[in-house]
Amino acid sequence: MPLLLKPLSNHLLFAGLFRNVKICRIKRRSQGYTESCTLIRHRWIKNTSCVRESSSSAQKQNIDLSQFPVDKIRNFSIIAHIDHGKSTLADRLLEMTGAIAKTDRNKQVLDKLQVERERGITVKAQTASLFYKHEGQTYLLNLIDTPGHVDFSYEVSRSISACQGVLLIVDANEGIQAQTVANFYLAFEAQLSIIPVINKIDLKNADPDRVEKQIETMFDIPSEECIRISAKLGINVDRVLQEVVKRIPPPTAKLEEPFKALVFDSTFDHYRGVVANIALFSGQVCKGDKIVSAHLGKTYEVNELGVLRPDEHPTERLYAGQVGYVIAGMKEVKDAQIGDTFYHQKQPVEPLPGFKPAKSMVFAGIYPTDQSEYPSLRSAVEKLTLNDSSVMVQRDSSMALGAGWRLGFLGLLHMEVFNQRLEQEYNASVIVTAPTVPYKAVLSSPKLIKEYGQEVITIVNPTQFPEKSCVVEYQEPMIDFLLNGKPVEELTTIVHKDQAYNTGKAMCVKLKESIPRQMFEIAVQAAIGSKVIARETIKAYRKNVLAKCYGGDITRKMKLLKKQAEGKKKMRRIGNIDVPKDAFINVLKRK
Repeated sequence: MPLLLKPLSNHLLFAGLFRNVKICRIKRRSQGYTESCTLIRHRWIKNTSCVRESSSSAQKQNIDLSQFPVDKIRNFSIIAHIDHGKSTLADRLLEMTGAIAKTDRNKQVLDKLQVERERGITVKAQTASLFYKHEGQTYLLNLIDTPGHVDFSYEVSRSISACQGVLLIVDANEGIQAQTVANFYLAFEAQLSIIPVINKIDLKNADPDRVEKQIETMFDIPSEECIRISAKLGINVDRVLQEVVKRIPPPTAKLEEPFKALVFDSTFDHYRGVVANIALFSGQVCKGDKIVSAHLGKTYEVNELGVLRPDEHPTERLYAGQVGYVIAGMKEVKDAQIGDTFYHQKQPVEPLPGFKPAKSMVFAGIYPTDQSEYPSLRSAVEKLTLNDSSVMVQRDSSMALGAGWRLGFLGLLHMEVFNQRLEQEYNASVIVTAPTVPYKAVLSSPKLIKEYGQEVITIVNPTQFPEKSCVVEYQEPMIDFLLNGKPVEELTTIVHKDQAYNTGKAMCVKLKESIPRQMFEIAVQAAIGSKVIARETIKAYRKNVLAKCYGGDITRKMKLLKKQAEGKKKMRRIGNIDVPKDAFINVLKRK
């Protein structure tokens, strides 16, 4: 946000002037010379003017997007395997088109999240609008930089829905990798124009000829269509922009039809509410228009709209084929659904297909460290899942940890990043249980089939497994953890049979170190069914009952020790084990 300077009154202006004069004269005299008050005044006013000029120049100029008809628009994504240079290429494209200044500090400009900076990976797809002059014509290029890790593939699938072409980046040293193939077929199935770009040709071991043959063999793309570049050094990057204009078709959007836009991403701003990223499939929208959500049927008034360059740049209107953002006073998280369709209040349209829901691969429980923080954590989870719609959310509760949620993720890295974003962006302190994968169970009991309504069920929580009498065989063991014979459901997990003993032993050791000693002995056990595979013992506190015996017969001492042992045995049988919440945190913390 640009700095706004209010005009100073005369007395404040001169007060500031003479205060600076006094300080400056003291400093100059201490150095052995004096300086004219007039010169100081001139310099002070000059510096003030520079600040005001830089402030006014920082204010965003108004852009007339009406000068970009559909045939002058290109929407494209950058897709690749992880660490193949997507974000670096995006930096060079932003510099060449004047969206950002050319400086050595431009490193992953579109990676705005703290977790992205710390881990050096792209987590969220980011959009930027570029103005590019080619053969005397100015084009509007809407770029979307996408993640490369498989755990964030849902971001890629959503991004290409707003595009007509992609840049497929391949490392000249590593060649085609797993996500290169996966992302290619995402773009191929969406019938997008694919421009192969061989990056990092400046590396010592680069072999672009070999990579071109790989691309031609695997993807049936002629080698002459490949572009060889070095995004780091900017070699041949200008040709990428030229090929984007030539080979990627303009969007098939019609300005004369009613307004219809797809919400392909959204974020939550604490002051402005939901900020929705939209792609206009037809018509136009301007500030003050009344728009309707096809998903909820609610009506909103557009308060602000514009394009991303890569920061928000407000404009008066958005037109068919363009990509931008809209702020329409949506204060609740549920008001903005990814894949929703916006249209004018007086011109209803057929909703767009939207997106297929993401299929969760890993599940984990998440609970607040203090139950008093449940409302704030609920708000944080809702706002973060608005920005990351691939997370599946289901309410859950635990006797030991209290109320929480069962969350589904696309992978372990996805789970770690989500937890890290909760802590960094919302200052949330949470407990995350051991991750599990979904299991399918074929039921044989008529009673269970009637209860579940189907023969095949999907289980995401190990404690939801059917009774052993209803299961013919377990292919992978479920490990229960017992404290004095009583199971602790929060720690139940399913592991591969080859890792069962090591996992059980490690968890028992952690529990022994985390649970404080009691007045009675505690047996910490890991069991598969009725078979105990690991055990640790927490010794009891022991009172010295012989301290009062200064002599006498040995039978007196034996009687006191026997009475103490019987009391501890009874206490162990009827006593409740006090397991603090910190113990669960230490045990469930992943190294």
